Amino acid sequence: MSQPPPPPNQPPQQPGFGPPQEPSEPQPPAPSAPATPPTPPAQPPAGPDLNKAPQPQPGYGYPQAPGTPPPAAPPTPPQGPGYGYPQQPPAGYGYPAQQPGPYGQPQQPGPYGQQPGPYGQPQQPGPYGQQPPYGYAQPTVPMQAQPGQPGGGQKINAQVAIIVSAVVAIALIVGGGVWYANSSGKDDDKQTTAEGGDTKGGEGDGKEGGSGDGGATTGEAKEKAPAATGSKVLFQVPSPKVPKGVTTISIAGSWLTDSVYAKSGLSEITGYDRKTGTKKWTLDLPGPVCAATPHITEDDKTAIVHKPAMPSKTDPQACTEVAVIDLAAGSKVWTKTAKSGTMPVSFNNVTIGGGTVAAGSTSGGAAWDLATGDERWAPKTSDSCYDAGYGGGARLVAVRKCGSYDQRQLHIQNVDPKSGDILAEYKMDEGIEYAAVVSTDPLVVAADVGDSAGDGSGISDFFSIDNKTGKLRARLSAPGDEFAARCDAIYKVENCTGVTVGNDRLYIATEEHDSGGDSYSQTNEVVAFDLATGKQTGQRADAGENYEIFPLRMDGPNVIAYKRPPYDKGGQVVSIDGESFKETVLMENPSTEAVRDVESRMSPDYSEIQFGQGGLYMSSVYASDFTSREKEYSVIAFGTG
Repeated sequence: MSQPPPPPNQPPQQPGFGPPQEPSEPQPPAPSAPATPPTPPAQPPAGPDLNKAPQPQPGYGYPQAPGTPPPAAPPTPPQGPGYGYPQQPPAGYGYPAQQPGPYGQPQQPGPYGQQPGPYGQPQQPGPYGQQPPYGYAQPTVPMQAQPGQPGGGQKINAQVAIIVSAVVAIALIVGGGVWYANSSGKDDDKQTTAEGGDTKGGEGDGKEGGSGDGGATTGEAKEKAPAATGSKVLFQVPSPKVPKGVTTISIAGSWLTDSVYAKSGLSEITGYDRKTGTKKWTLDLPGPVCAATPHITEDDKTAIVHKPAMPSKTDPQACTEVAVIDLAAGSKVWTKTAKSGTMPVSFNNVTIGGGTVAAGSTSGGAAWDLATGDERWAPKTSDSCYDAGYGGGARLVAVRKCGSYDQRQLHIQNVDPKSGDILAEYKMDEGIEYAAVVSTDPLVVAADVGDSAGDGSGISDFFSIDNKTGKLRARLSAPGDEFAARCDAIYKVENCTGVTVGNDRLYIATEEHDSGGDSYSQTNEVVAFDLATGKQTGQRADAGENYEIFPLRMDGPNVIAYKRPPYDKGGQVVSIDGESFKETVLMENPSTEAVRDVESRMSPDYSEIQFGQGGLYMSSVYASDFTSREKEYSVIAFGTG
């Protein structure tokens, strides 16, 4: 029996890496893997024109043609330890340890309208097993530099590199075993294993109404460069072992307060001392966390969706429980459920805004008072409309879907958090199937208009909307072949990476491109768009040769960004001045091979990355038994000073 094609924006399923899907809507065929690696061009192609005006489009929200299938599956994420690493042959179906697409891609709805867990919580395992966890990279080792040649980006014989890399990767997979080091600085080769457990971060990113929401950025930047920017490994958290018979379980959710880094485990959330990794508290849950909002209130409350029990091979469980967590005390404030008719609603997403917790799904939505858990309102449902999800933070914004699949219309609604009344509404043109909320104040949504992105990112355009009137301020053209932001608009309405909003501007990463010259080194930039005009401002921050830069969040008027390093260096965290675009290095991680190996597995597109007060916390969103290694880690934390 053959597998059905994957759902919209879902990576292609591979024999041995995913359960059979049960699509509820027309799906595109899975792309076939290339048989041979691409030949490097004789002359490196030029990168994107970062100063050109947005390309004209055929009208705001240009509709898809009726019957157009959902967005194509995303490409396989980058493999190997880092950018600038010698190329490896493209992995075909069944190739060991092949990564799935961006995290947050859930499976298709099951019977009775039940949705799988957020962040791609798997359904019942199929005969070929589940996918490997997101952020799981192929084990590789760096190629040695040739005598007389420089480091990252040097020319090497492509055929030799392919053969050696493939052989080494397979040997490591068969042999297994990898270890990680605690290092005191970027030039320190001391290697000792760090102690610690699951952790996560998010230093104030997402404090309700704060700059972490991507909203209005007022006040001064808090993050300052230390006297010494070289970091050391603070602690690591071993990846939890999944129950027998279950291949992959979501461990999504991480938060950073002034004193605690909290991280989801298999059926628990643990708070760690952010400097030492010592456990400060553990909150037991009956089942795994399916979805988690990144927003934190001023008194350290946040919201999650979790399963009522641990999944098993015969019962994957639905994501029905909505809970508020006190991150200071390590306790659950309340837990609520909702019904659609007689069936419990399985939620895909949850957020907080204006003292309200709101959760949405294709089966319906609900909203509760954050402090008491009392139901505040429920969205009006009909045969043709439902609230797909919500964006939170400074405001509460609903993405409401109306119409049939081939005549969909999205309503972007600024909602009163207490009553659910619509304060302002923008109706996108028919044919746009999905939209993600990048920021609620100012209001910015992302969409793939006419399935034109072409890269699985879910974004071809951003829409800047007036929160008070619901009128479109500007449309920002961001072609998928030029810009590297990604949004999982299908189920996780506010899950976007590679983009942030502040200063009434949108800051976005460009796609990697050749850096020029005689080498084949790669680089990219962060550029800015004016939300009032939709045009680029001309500002740009360069990643540097063989680095790739990703904006993480706002810090007052500045942009905090992470630089994914080449194979022979550690990553960096930089602060980009919102006006001058001058970069200030806040942290540079150790360059020892063992530390690089852990860091390289935490890809910014497929992991959770938090930074604050001199601490960088990188964590996986899946635990899986798909590994040949003796030990895996779900978290690594770095610190300066």
